[in-house]
Parts: sequence; structure tokens; C-alpha cells
Amino acid sequence: MTELTLTAVYEEAEEGGFIGYVAELPGANTQGETLEEARENLSEAIQLILEANRAEFERKFTPSAKVTRERLVLRAA
Repeated sequence: MTELTLTAVYEEAEEGGFIGYVAELPGANTQGETLEEARENLSEAIQLILEANRAEFERKFTPSAKVTRERLVLRAA
């Protein structure tokens, strides 16, 4: 399986808990009471963003459009 490495950033929140976000993926952010909860929530947030983006594309995509559609595999450096 090919892996893509992203940068997860976790900050301690002033009011307690943690805030997490992904440097390379705007909008992928979350929070959690513990660091582990923030990690789990961030993974879920990333999946939801990718699924929502794919669904948005499918809604707008016209099968008769002259486009080339192919799978893109990213290899982490």
C-alpha cells in the first residue's frame, strides 16, 4: 500500500485538551480532551474532507464532459 505522509500538529488548548490540524490540508482540524482523542478525531476529519470533496465532484461531474479521469497515487518523499 502506498502511503502519503502529512504533518499533524497538536497544540495544548488554554482551556484544556488539544487542538489538532494538518499543515498540508486546510480545513482538516479538530480537538480532543486527550492527545490520543485528538489524533483519532483528526484521522476522521481527514477522511470526511476527502469523502465530501469526492461527493462534491461527483455531483458536479457530467459524464458527457470531455475530461480524462484517472487515479492519482502520491509517493511520499
